[in-house]
Amino acid sequence: MKKKKNISRRTTLKGIGTIGAMTFFANRAYGERFAGITGKEIESQSDIRKTIFAKVFSTPLIDTHEHLIEERDRLNASNSRIQSNDWSFLLSHYIDSDMLTCGMPQAEYDRFFSPDVPPADKWKILKSYWPAVRNTGYGMAVEIAMQQLYDVPELSSETIAKVVSGYEKVCRKGFYKEILCEKAGIESCQVNALEQPFRKSALPALLMQDISIVGMFAGPNIEAYAKPADIDVKTLADWHRVIDWWFETYSPYAVAVKSQNAYSRDIDYENVPAEQAEPVFTKRLSGEDLNSEERKLLEDHLFWYSANAATKANLPVKLHTGYYAGQNGMPLSRLINNPASATNLCRTDSDTRFVFMHICYPYYEEILSVAKHYTNAYIDMCWSWIINPIAAKDFLKKYLVTAPANKILTFGGDYIPVEPVLGHAVVARRGIALALSELVEEGWLSLDRAVELTDMIMHENACKIFDLPEKTKKLQAAPWTA
Repeated sequence: MKKKKNISRRTTLKGIGTIGAMTFFANRAYGERFAGITGKEIESQSDIRKTIFAKVFSTPLIDTHEHLIEERDRLNASNSRIQSNDWSFLLSHYIDSDMLTCGMPQAEYDRFFSPDVPPADKWKILKSYWPAVRNTGYGMAVEIAMQQLYDVPELSSETIAKVVSGYEKVCRKGFYKEILCEKAGIESCQVNALEQPFRKSALPALLMQDISIVGMFAGPNIEAYAKPADIDVKTLADWHRVIDWWFETYSPYAVAVKSQNAYSRDIDYENVPAEQAEPVFTKRLSGEDLNSEERKLLEDHLFWYSANAATKANLPVKLHTGYYAGQNGMPLSRLINNPASATNLCRTDSDTRFVFMHICYPYYEEILSVAKHYTNAYIDMCWSWIINPIAAKDFLKKYLVTAPANKILTFGGDYIPVEPVLGHAVVARRGIALALSELVEEGWLSLDRAVELTDMIMHENACKIFDLPEKTKKLQAAPWTA
Protein backbone atom coordinates (compact mmCIF):
# COMPACT_ATOMS: atom_id res chain seq x y z
CA MET A 1 0.00 0.00 0.00
CA LYS A 2 1.40 3.34 -1.06
CA LYS A 3 2.13 5.67 1.83
CA LYS A 4 0.14 8.86 1.75
CA LYS A 5 2.26 11.90 1.08
CA ASN A 6 2.07 14.65 3.68
CA ILE A 7 0.97 18.08 2.54
CA SER A 8 3.50 20.78 3.34
CA ARG A 9 2.39 24.31 4.04
CA ARG A 10 4.46 25.68 1.18
CA THR A 11 3.17 23.10 -1.30
CA THR A 12 -0.41 23.73 -0.31
CA LEU A 13 -0.10 27.50 -0.66
CA LYS A 14 1.66 27.20 -3.98
CA GLY A 15 -0.82 24.70 -5.40
CA ILE A 16 -3.90 26.49 -4.27
CA GLY A 17 -2.48 29.79 -5.42
CA THR A 18 -2.27 28.53 -8.99
CA ILE A 19 -6.05 28.25 -9.15
CA GLY A 20 -6.56 31.71 -7.80
CA ALA A 21 -7.47 31.12 -4.18
CA MET A 22 -5.29 33.84 -2.80
CA THR A 23 -6.89 36.35 -5.11
CA PHE A 24 -9.75 36.28 -2.63
CA PHE A 25 -7.36 37.93 -0.23
CA ALA A 26 -5.79 40.17 -2.85
CA ASN A 27 -9.04 42.12 -3.10
CA ARG A 28 -9.93 40.88 -6.58
CA ALA A 29 -12.90 38.65 -5.91
CA TYR A 30 -14.28 40.01 -2.65
CA GLY A 31 -13.34 43.66 -2.78
CA GLU A 32 -11.37 45.80 -0.36
CA ARG A 33 -12.92 44.07 2.65
CA PHE A 34 -15.13 41.03 3.04
CA ALA A 35 -16.53 39.50 6.22
CA GLY A 36 -14.12 41.63 8.22
CA ILE A 37 -10.92 40.58 6.43
CA THR A 38 -8.69 42.52 4.04
CA GLY A 39 -6.01 41.13 1.76
CA LYS A 40 -3.35 42.99 3.77
CA GLU A 41 -4.60 41.41 6.99
CA ILE A 42 -4.45 37.91 5.50
CA GLU A 43 -0.87 38.49 4.40
CA SER A 44 0.03 39.14 8.04
CA GLN A 45 -1.49 35.86 9.24
CA SER A 46 0.37 32.65 10.05
CA ASP A 47 1.11 30.02 7.42
CA ILE A 48 -1.56 27.84 9.02
CA ARG A 49 -4.26 30.43 8.41
CA LYS A 50 -2.99 31.32 4.94
CA THR A 51 -3.04 27.65 3.94
CA ILE A 52 -6.46 26.88 5.36
CA PHE A 53 -8.12 30.09 4.15
CA ALA A 54 -6.70 29.51 0.67
CA LYS A 55 -7.99 25.94 0.64
CA VAL A 56 -11.46 26.85 1.94
CA PHE A 57 -11.90 29.76 -0.46
CA SER A 58 -10.84 27.65 -3.46
CA THR A 59 -13.02 24.62 -2.68
CA PRO A 60 -16.39 24.45 -4.48
CA LEU A 61 -19.42 24.45 -2.20
CA ILE A 62 -22.45 22.23 -2.49
CA ASP A 63 -25.37 24.38 -1.36
CA THR A 64 -27.81 22.00 0.35
CA HIS A 65 -30.72 24.35 1.04
CA GLU A 66 -32.34 27.29 -0.74
CA HIS A 67 -35.81 28.65 -1.46
CA LEU A 68 -34.73 30.41 -4.66
CA ILE A 69 -37.40 31.38 -7.13
CA GLU A 70 -36.69 30.73 -10.80
CA GLU A 71 -34.44 33.15 -12.67
CA ARG A 72 -37.11 33.80 -15.29
CA ASP A 73 -39.55 34.77 -12.52
CA ARG A 74 -37.01 37.24 -11.16
CA LEU A 75 -36.49 38.78 -14.58
CA ASN A 76 -40.18 39.32 -15.26
CA ALA A 77 -41.14 39.85 -11.58
CA SER A 78 -43.89 37.24 -11.92
CA ASN A 79 -43.45 35.65 -8.49
CA SER A 80 -45.73 36.95 -5.74
CA ARG A 81 -42.79 37.09 -3.32
CA ILE A 82 -41.28 39.96 -5.30
CA GLN A 83 -42.97 42.91 -3.65
CA SER A 84 -40.79 45.45 -5.38
CA ASN A 85 -38.32 44.63 -8.15
CA ASP A 86 -35.50 46.88 -6.98
CA TRP A 87 -32.58 46.74 -4.55
CA SER A 88 -34.91 46.47 -1.56
CA PHE A 89 -35.66 42.90 -2.66
CA LEU A 90 -32.25 41.91 -1.28
CA LEU A 91 -33.51 42.90 2.18
CA SER A 92 -36.88 41.16 1.86
CA HIS A 93 -35.72 37.87 3.38
CA TYR A 94 -34.34 37.47 6.91
CA ILE A 95 -32.88 40.93 7.46
CA ASP A 96 -36.37 42.35 7.13
CA SER A 97 -37.07 40.66 10.48
CA ASP A 98 -34.06 42.37 12.06
CA MET A 99 -35.38 45.65 10.69
CA LEU A 100 -38.63 45.15 12.55
CA THR A 101 -37.13 43.84 15.77
CA CYS A 102 -34.70 46.77 15.96
CA GLY A 103 -37.66 49.12 16.00
CA MET A 104 -38.69 50.00 12.45
CA PRO A 105 -42.44 50.76 12.51
CA GLN A 106 -44.64 48.57 10.33
CA ALA A 107 -45.71 51.59 8.27
CA GLU A 108 -42.10 52.42 7.37
CA TYR A 109 -41.40 48.74 6.68
CA ASP A 110 -44.33 48.66 4.26
CA ARG A 111 -43.13 51.82 2.51
CA PHE A 112 -39.59 50.44 2.19
CA PHE A 113 -40.80 47.38 0.29
CA SER A 114 -43.53 49.20 -1.65
CA PRO A 115 -43.25 49.36 -5.46
CA ASP A 116 -44.77 52.83 -5.24
CA VAL A 117 -41.71 54.31 -3.50
CA PRO A 118 -38.82 55.26 -5.86
CA PRO A 119 -35.81 52.95 -5.26
CA ALA A 120 -33.44 55.84 -4.49
CA ASP A 121 -35.80 57.15 -1.80
CA LYS A 122 -35.82 53.86 0.07
CA TRP A 123 -32.43 54.55 1.63
CA LYS A 124 -33.97 57.51 3.48
CA ILE A 125 -36.37 55.05 5.14
CA LEU A 126 -33.67 52.51 6.01
CA LYS A 127 -30.70 54.67 7.00
CA SER A 128 -31.64 55.31 10.63
CA TYR A 129 -32.10 51.55 11.24
CA TRP A 130 -29.19 50.26 9.14
CA PRO A 131 -26.49 50.83 11.80
CA ALA A 132 -28.39 48.54 14.18
CA VAL A 133 -28.71 45.60 11.75
CA ARG A 134 -25.76 45.73 9.36
CA ASN A 135 -23.51 43.87 11.82
CA THR A 136 -25.84 40.87 12.19
CA GLY A 137 -25.28 37.82 10.02
CA TYR A 138 -28.32 38.83 8.00
CA GLY A 139 -26.85 42.29 7.47
CA MET A 140 -23.41 40.93 6.57
CA ALA A 141 -24.82 38.70 3.84
CA VAL A 142 -26.68 41.59 2.20
CA GLU A 143 -23.86 44.12 2.42
CA ILE A 144 -21.20 41.69 1.19
CA ALA A 145 -23.42 40.85 -1.77
CA MET A 146 -23.79 44.53 -2.59
CA GLN A 147 -20.03 45.03 -2.31
CA GLN A 148 -19.31 42.27 -4.76
CA LEU A 149 -22.15 42.78 -7.21
CA TYR A 150 -22.40 46.56 -7.28
CA ASP A 151 -18.76 47.49 -6.57
CA VAL A 152 -19.49 49.59 -3.49
CA PRO A 153 -17.54 49.59 -0.19
CA GLU A 154 -20.76 49.66 1.86
CA LEU A 155 -24.42 50.58 1.73
CA SER A 156 -24.64 54.31 2.49
CA SER A 157 -25.94 57.67 1.31
CA GLU A 158 -22.87 57.99 -0.90
CA THR A 159 -23.34 54.60 -2.59
CA ILE A 160 -27.10 54.25 -2.88
CA ALA A 161 -27.23 55.55 -6.46
CA LYS A 162 -24.68 52.92 -7.50
CA VAL A 163 -26.65 50.22 -5.64
CA VAL A 164 -29.88 51.22 -7.41
CA SER A 165 -28.29 51.10 -10.86
CA GLY A 166 -26.21 48.03 -9.98
CA TYR A 167 -29.32 46.03 -9.16
CA GLU A 168 -30.77 46.78 -12.58
CA LYS A 169 -27.51 45.93 -14.39
CA VAL A 170 -27.00 42.63 -12.58
CA CYS A 171 -30.53 41.29 -13.14
CA ARG A 172 -30.18 39.92 -16.64
CA LYS A 173 -30.35 36.51 -18.29
CA GLY A 174 -27.73 34.19 -16.83
CA PHE A 175 -27.21 36.12 -13.58
CA TYR A 176 -28.04 33.11 -11.39
CA LYS A 177 -25.08 31.14 -12.75
CA GLU A 178 -22.86 34.19 -12.55
CA ILE A 179 -23.69 34.84 -8.90
CA LEU A 180 -23.85 31.24 -7.67
CA CYS A 181 -21.13 29.56 -9.71
CA GLU A 182 -18.66 32.24 -10.77
CA LYS A 183 -18.78 34.54 -7.76
CA ALA A 184 -19.86 32.30 -4.86
CA GLY A 185 -18.06 29.15 -6.01
CA ILE A 186 -21.19 27.03 -5.65
CA GLU A 187 -21.37 23.88 -7.77
CA SER A 188 -25.08 23.19 -7.27
CA CYS A 189 -27.99 24.21 -5.03
CA GLN A 190 -30.81 22.19 -3.50
CA VAL A 191 -34.06 24.11 -3.63
CA ASN A 192 -37.17 23.65 -1.52
CA ALA A 193 -39.75 25.42 -3.70
CA LEU A 194 -42.30 27.20 -1.54
CA GLU A 195 -45.11 27.47 -4.09
CA GLN A 196 -45.36 23.83 -5.26
CA PRO A 197 -44.39 20.31 -4.09
CA PHE A 198 -41.76 19.83 -6.81
CA ARG A 199 -40.56 22.42 -9.28
CA LYS A 200 -39.47 21.55 -12.80
CA SER A 201 -36.62 24.02 -12.86
CA ALA A 202 -35.34 25.57 -16.07
CA LEU A 203 -31.86 25.14 -14.53
CA PRO A 204 -32.30 21.57 -13.26
CA ALA A 205 -28.66 20.63 -12.65
CA LEU A 206 -27.92 23.91 -10.88
CA LEU A 207 -31.18 24.37 -8.96
CA MET A 208 -31.76 20.78 -7.88
CA GLN A 209 -35.08 20.22 -6.14
CA ASP A 210 -36.45 18.65 -2.97
CA ILE A 211 -39.91 17.13 -2.86
CA SER A 212 -41.89 19.05 -0.26
CA ILE A 213 -43.68 16.50 1.93
CA VAL A 214 -45.12 18.88 4.50
CA GLY A 215 -48.43 19.13 2.62
CA MET A 216 -48.59 15.35 2.36
CA PHE A 217 -49.10 15.04 6.10
CA ALA A 218 -49.81 18.49 7.58
CA GLY A 219 -53.38 19.33 6.78
CA PRO A 220 -53.01 17.47 4.50
CA ASN A 221 -53.13 19.76 1.45
CA ILE A 222 -55.39 17.59 -0.69
CA GLU A 223 -55.96 20.09 -3.50
CA ALA A 224 -52.26 20.80 -4.15
CA TYR A 225 -51.21 17.16 -4.24
CA ALA A 226 -54.23 15.24 -5.55
CA LYS A 227 -55.02 17.43 -8.55
CA PRO A 228 -51.66 16.93 -10.36
CA ALA A 229 -51.93 13.20 -9.64
CA ASP A 230 -55.49 13.16 -11.07
CA ILE A 231 -56.71 11.04 -8.15
CA ASP A 232 -60.12 11.52 -6.55
CA VAL A 233 -59.46 11.20 -2.82
CA LYS A 234 -62.29 9.50 -0.93
CA THR A 235 -60.36 7.27 1.45
CA LEU A 236 -57.04 7.15 3.26
CA ALA A 237 -55.90 4.54 0.73
CA ASP A 238 -56.57 7.06 -2.03
CA TRP A 239 -54.38 9.60 -0.27
CA HIS A 240 -51.65 6.99 0.03
CA ARG A 241 -51.88 6.57 -3.74
CA VAL A 242 -51.47 10.33 -4.16
CA ILE A 243 -48.28 10.27 -2.09
CA ASP A 244 -47.04 7.26 -4.05
CA TRP A 245 -47.67 9.12 -7.33
CA TRP A 246 -45.47 12.02 -6.30
CA PHE A 247 -42.60 9.70 -5.46
CA GLU A 248 -43.03 7.54 -8.55
CA THR A 249 -43.09 10.65 -10.75
CA TYR A 250 -40.42 12.85 -9.21
CA SER A 251 -38.12 10.84 -6.93
CA PRO A 252 -35.72 10.03 -9.81
CA TYR A 253 -35.12 13.77 -10.20
CA ALA A 254 -35.31 14.91 -6.55
CA VAL A 255 -32.30 15.03 -4.24
CA ALA A 256 -34.25 14.77 -0.95
CA VAL A 257 -37.59 15.44 0.69
CA LYS A 258 -38.14 18.42 2.98
CA SER A 259 -40.54 19.37 5.77
CA GLN A 260 -40.71 22.63 7.74
CA ASN A 261 -43.56 21.31 9.92
CA ALA A 262 -41.48 22.15 13.01
CA TYR A 263 -42.79 25.70 12.64
CA SER A 264 -46.18 24.36 13.76
CA ARG A 265 -45.34 21.57 16.18
CA ASP A 266 -42.57 19.41 17.58
CA ILE A 267 -41.10 16.69 15.35
CA ASP A 268 -42.31 13.96 17.72
CA TYR A 269 -43.97 11.81 15.03
CA GLU A 270 -45.23 8.46 16.29
CA ASN A 271 -45.68 5.44 14.05
CA VAL A 272 -49.50 5.37 13.92
CA PRO A 273 -51.08 2.46 11.97
CA ALA A 274 -53.48 3.15 9.09
CA GLU A 275 -56.51 1.67 10.88
CA GLN A 276 -56.20 4.30 13.61
CA ALA A 277 -55.71 7.13 11.13
CA GLU A 278 -58.56 6.12 8.78
CA PRO A 279 -61.51 7.50 10.80
CA VAL A 280 -59.67 10.78 11.43
CA PHE A 281 -58.89 11.16 7.73
CA THR A 282 -62.55 10.49 6.92
CA LYS A 283 -63.51 13.22 9.36
CA ARG A 284 -60.99 15.56 7.70
CA LEU A 285 -62.47 14.82 4.24
CA SER A 286 -65.95 15.64 5.48
CA GLY A 287 -64.78 19.10 6.48
CA GLU A 288 -65.10 18.57 10.21
CA ASP A 289 -62.65 20.25 12.55
CA LEU A 290 -60.06 18.00 14.16
CA ASN A 291 -59.02 18.45 17.76
CA SER A 292 -55.30 18.61 18.59
CA GLU A 293 -55.05 14.91 19.43
CA GLU A 294 -56.74 13.85 16.20
CA ARG A 295 -54.64 16.23 14.13
CA LYS A 296 -51.42 14.88 15.63
CA LEU A 297 -52.51 11.27 15.12
CA LEU A 298 -53.24 11.86 11.42
CA GLU A 299 -50.09 13.90 10.84
CA ASP A 300 -47.97 11.27 12.56
CA HIS A 301 -49.34 8.47 10.40
CA LEU A 302 -48.95 10.41 7.16
CA PHE A 303 -45.49 11.65 8.11
CA TRP A 304 -44.21 8.11 8.41
CA TYR A 305 -45.98 7.04 5.23
CA SER A 306 -44.19 9.87 3.41
CA ALA A 307 -40.85 9.22 5.13
CA ASN A 308 -41.05 5.51 4.29
CA ALA A 309 -41.78 6.38 0.65
CA ALA A 310 -38.70 8.63 0.66
CA THR A 311 -36.55 5.86 2.10
CA LYS A 312 -37.75 3.41 -0.55
CA ALA A 313 -36.74 5.99 -3.16
CA ASN A 314 -33.33 6.44 -1.45
CA LEU A 315 -34.05 10.07 -0.61
CA PRO A 316 -32.90 11.62 2.69
CA VAL A 317 -35.54 13.31 4.84
CA LYS A 318 -34.69 16.95 5.62
CA LEU A 319 -36.37 18.38 8.71
CA HIS A 320 -36.37 21.94 9.97
CA THR A 321 -35.19 22.17 13.58
CA GLY A 322 -34.56 25.06 15.92
CA TYR A 323 -34.83 28.75 15.17
CA TYR A 324 -37.84 30.31 13.42
CA ALA A 325 -37.75 32.83 10.61
CA GLY A 326 -39.79 35.97 11.18
CA GLN A 327 -40.27 37.79 14.46
CA ASN A 328 -42.38 37.79 17.62
CA GLY A 329 -43.64 34.23 17.30
CA MET A 330 -41.02 31.67 18.34
CA PRO A 331 -41.87 29.33 21.27
CA LEU A 332 -38.50 28.19 22.63
CA SER A 333 -40.32 25.91 25.07
CA ARG A 334 -41.23 23.73 22.08
CA LEU A 335 -37.98 24.06 20.17
CA ILE A 336 -35.97 22.74 23.09
CA ASN A 337 -37.63 19.35 22.53
CA ASN A 338 -36.44 18.99 18.93
CA PRO A 339 -33.19 17.11 19.72
CA ALA A 340 -34.93 14.56 21.95
CA SER A 341 -37.60 14.05 19.31
CA ALA A 342 -34.88 13.62 16.70
CA THR A 343 -33.50 10.66 18.64
CA ASN A 344 -36.94 9.06 18.66
CA LEU A 345 -37.20 9.45 14.89
CA CYS A 346 -33.81 7.85 14.39
CA ARG A 347 -34.78 4.93 16.63
CA THR A 348 -38.19 4.44 15.03
CA ASP A 349 -36.72 3.76 11.59
CA SER A 350 -32.98 3.15 11.39
CA ASP A 351 -33.18 2.88 7.59
CA THR A 352 -34.41 6.45 7.09
CA ARG A 353 -31.64 9.03 6.78
CA PHE A 354 -32.64 12.19 8.64
CA VAL A 355 -30.97 15.51 7.89
CA PHE A 356 -31.57 17.86 10.81
CA MET A 357 -31.31 21.40 9.56
CA HIS A 358 -30.01 24.72 10.94
CA ILE A 359 -27.98 23.02 13.74
CA CYS A 360 -31.17 23.24 15.84
CA TYR A 361 -30.02 26.70 16.95
CA PRO A 362 -29.89 27.66 19.77
CA TYR A 363 -29.83 24.05 21.00
CA TYR A 364 -26.83 22.99 18.94
CA GLU A 365 -24.99 21.14 21.71
CA GLU A 366 -27.95 18.78 21.98
CA ILE A 367 -28.28 18.09 18.24
CA LEU A 368 -24.54 17.44 18.10
CA SER A 369 -25.04 14.48 20.41
CA VAL A 370 -27.71 13.09 18.07
CA ALA A 371 -25.28 13.01 15.14
CA LYS A 372 -22.65 11.32 17.27
CA HIS A 373 -24.95 8.61 18.57
CA TYR A 374 -27.24 7.73 15.67
CA THR A 375 -26.00 6.25 12.41
CA ASN A 376 -28.90 7.72 10.42
CA ALA A 377 -28.61 11.28 11.77
CA TYR A 378 -26.96 14.01 9.68
CA ILE A 379 -26.59 17.72 10.46
CA ASP A 380 -26.99 20.56 7.95
CA MET A 381 -25.51 23.94 8.85
CA CYS A 382 -27.73 25.76 6.35
CA TRP A 383 -28.90 29.20 7.52
CA SER A 384 -26.85 28.95 10.73
CA TRP A 385 -23.95 31.10 9.49
CA ILE A 386 -26.20 34.16 9.25
CA ILE A 387 -28.34 33.40 12.32
CA ASN A 388 -25.21 33.51 14.50
CA PRO A 389 -21.84 33.33 12.68
CA ILE A 390 -19.82 32.80 15.85
CA ALA A 391 -22.09 30.05 17.18
CA ALA A 392 -21.91 28.32 13.79
CA LYS A 393 -18.12 28.50 13.81
CA ASP A 394 -18.01 27.08 17.33
CA PHE A 395 -20.50 24.37 16.38
CA LEU A 396 -18.32 23.23 13.48
CA LYS A 397 -15.24 23.14 15.72
CA LYS A 398 -17.07 21.01 18.26
CA TYR A 399 -18.68 18.82 15.63
CA LEU A 400 -15.37 17.86 14.00
CA VAL A 401 -13.92 16.57 17.26
CA THR A 402 -17.17 14.91 18.37
CA ALA A 403 -19.10 13.25 15.52
CA PRO A 404 -18.09 11.49 12.28
CA ALA A 405 -16.94 14.05 9.72
CA ASN A 406 -18.86 12.40 6.87
CA LYS A 407 -22.24 13.39 8.37
CA ILE A 408 -21.93 17.17 8.34
CA LEU A 409 -23.13 19.52 5.58
CA THR A 410 -21.65 22.98 5.93
CA PHE A 411 -23.59 25.36 3.71
CA GLY A 412 -27.06 26.29 2.56
CA GLY A 413 -27.98 29.89 1.90
CA ASP A 414 -31.69 29.36 2.64
CA TYR A 415 -32.69 32.44 0.63
CA ILE A 416 -35.49 33.44 -1.74
CA PRO A 417 -33.46 36.18 -3.51
CA VAL A 418 -30.24 34.88 -5.07
CA GLU A 419 -27.96 37.84 -4.33
CA PRO A 420 -27.54 37.35 -0.53
CA VAL A 421 -26.53 33.73 -1.16
CA LEU A 422 -23.21 35.18 -2.33
CA GLY A 423 -22.77 37.12 0.89
CA HIS A 424 -23.82 34.14 2.98
CA ALA A 425 -21.28 31.95 1.19
CA VAL A 426 -18.50 34.39 2.08
CA VAL A 427 -19.55 34.41 5.73
CA ALA A 428 -19.70 30.61 5.74
CA ARG A 429 -16.29 30.20 4.09
CA ARG A 430 -14.76 32.55 6.63
CA GLY A 431 -16.39 30.59 9.49
CA ILE A 432 -15.25 27.24 8.10
CA ALA A 433 -11.70 28.54 7.66
CA LEU A 434 -11.62 29.98 11.17
CA ALA A 435 -12.98 26.76 12.70
CA LEU A 436 -10.34 24.63 10.98
CA SER A 437 -7.54 27.14 11.71
CA GLU A 438 -8.40 27.25 15.40
CA LEU A 439 -8.51 23.46 15.62
CA VAL A 440 -5.00 23.29 14.15
CA GLU A 441 -3.67 26.14 16.27
CA GLU A 442 -5.10 24.57 19.43
CA GLY A 443 -3.53 21.21 18.59
CA TRP A 444 -6.71 19.23 17.90
CA LEU A 445 -5.96 18.69 14.20
CA SER A 446 -2.87 18.57 12.05
CA LEU A 447 -2.68 20.99 9.14
CA ASP A 448 -2.74 18.08 6.70
CA ARG A 449 -5.92 16.73 8.26
CA ALA A 450 -7.62 20.14 8.22
CA VAL A 451 -6.90 20.49 4.51
CA GLU A 452 -8.28 16.99 3.85
CA LEU A 453 -11.42 17.69 5.86
CA THR A 454 -12.15 20.80 3.81
CA ASP A 455 -13.08 18.81 0.70
CA MET A 456 -15.15 16.40 2.76
CA ILE A 457 -17.28 18.91 4.65
CA MET A 458 -17.72 21.45 1.84
CA HIS A 459 -18.26 19.14 -1.11
CA GLU A 460 -17.78 15.38 -0.82
CA ASN A 461 -20.31 14.69 1.94
CA ALA A 462 -23.16 16.30 0.01
CA CYS A 463 -22.21 14.45 -3.17
CA LYS A 464 -22.41 11.11 -1.37
CA ILE A 465 -25.40 11.73 0.88
CA PHE A 466 -27.56 13.01 -2.00
CA ASP A 467 -26.01 10.87 -4.78
CA LEU A 468 -25.34 14.04 -6.76
CA PRO A 469 -23.30 12.61 -9.67
CA GLU A 470 -26.15 10.26 -10.59
CA LYS A 471 -28.83 12.91 -9.95
CA THR A 472 -26.97 15.34 -12.18
CA LYS A 473 -27.07 12.87 -15.07
CA LYS A 474 -30.80 12.31 -14.63
CA LEU A 475 -31.53 16.02 -14.36
CA GLN A 476 -29.54 16.88 -17.45
CA ALA A 477 -31.84 14.50 -19.32
CA ALA A 478 -35.04 15.47 -17.52
CA PRO A 479 -38.07 15.33 -19.84
CA TRP A 480 -39.14 18.93 -19.13
CA THR A 481 -35.78 20.25 -20.42
CA ALA A 482 -36.30 18.86 -23.92
